[in-house]
Amino acid sequence: MPKMKTHSGAKKRFRLTGTGKVKRRRAARAHYNEWKSSTLTRRLKSEVVVSVNDVKKIKKLLAK
Repeated sequence: MPKMKTHSGAKKRFRLTGTGKVKRRRAARAHYNEWKSSTLTRRLKSEVVVSVNDVKKIKKLLAK
């Protein structure tokens, strides 16, 4: 059977940690940041671990 290709969109949006968790960026940081509070933009800066329910699906897209 041929190798699975990595999904191009998924590889730009998700990263795997050393322990196998999937990390993602938070939403609402792309534009219109001028009127968002500094507290909000600082909070949105950090990456978070993806929900347990979605991990299997994302790992399949990442061909892992």
